[in-house]
Amino acid sequence: MIHNKKIFITGGAGFIGSTLIGKLIEQNEIVAYDNLARNALQTKPWKDHPNLKLIVGDVLDYDGLTKAMAGADIVVHCAAIAGIDTVVKNPVATMRVNMVGSANVLEAASKLDNCDRVVCFSTSEVFGTNAFRSSELDKTSIGTIGEGRWTYAVSKLAEEHLAIAYFQHQWLPVAVVRPFNVYGPGQVGEGALRTFVQRALKGETIRINGDGTQIRAWCYVDDMVRGTMLCMEHPKAIGESFNIGNQRAVTTIYGLANTVIRVLNSNSKIEFVYKDYADVELRIPNVQKARELIGFEAEIDLEEGIRRTAEAYHA
Repeated sequence: MIHNKKIFITGGAGFIGSTLIGKLIEQNEIVAYDNLARNALQTKPWKDHPNLKLIVGDVLDYDGLTKAMAGADIVVHCAAIAGIDTVVKNPVATMRVNMVGSANVLEAASKLDNCDRVVCFSTSEVFGTNAFRSSELDKTSIGTIGEGRWTYAVSKLAEEHLAIAYFQHQWLPVAVVRPFNVYGPGQVGEGALRTFVQRALKGETIRINGDGTQIRAWCYVDDMVRGTMLCMEHPKAIGESFNIGNQRAVTTIYGLANTVIRVLNSNSKIEFVYKDYADVELRIPNVQKARELIGFEAEIDLEEGIRRTAEAYHA
């Protein structure tokens, strides 16, 4: 149980960061550092909690970042440019924010007087276009240079290497999480499941990029947050990278759309549209390492997660 800590969260107003705050806010002092490009925190019941301080800032601003991080016991680095459409449109910004920004976070954390843990967010995209039950020891694979999509994966892989280097050479107590297709209430920006649920609730046509045969494993946000919290405190997490996902909640994108329609009793139709960017055909994690080292196991199945997500949009 994490309590009586000062926790600094970059990207704290984002989807996962703001959900994480809700699990920690009662027993800890939280500083959320975010440029508010996307703001999921504003809809959370804890947005005005006395234990929460929101600082509007940018991870590219090293001095501002360092000042805001002062006195932190735990650092969670969620801030990034993400989402395929955003990444493809802004590959230079993606690389700068995700690499230089991460370098700033790790360097600032290394200067803290008492740092218990730094948790960095990587991505399942580091496994490339085909990842079946990929483990943390599998080789990473990045697509063609010049293909905008892969700037995100490359930048996150660089962050991982740097984070582990800080542990190995400066003994910074780092842990890395690799989220696999996280969804749920409060998701902002892009996300297939979010879009499918919102359109199904309105009876609108659900559009699928490509032929719908792409396979994914879907992880409900509460499971992702629980995995993150284990990495924030478990002694065996230090110096390690972990796949955090639900290897049982597997379906094609077409199957996902049909499941959403069925679970929500929607009359939405499905339409296939052309995609003009590289896609990931297969992405399923192996979470054995997380299970054995830190006791993580996803608990929310896909249909239950869809119901919870829909209920949040109805509320």
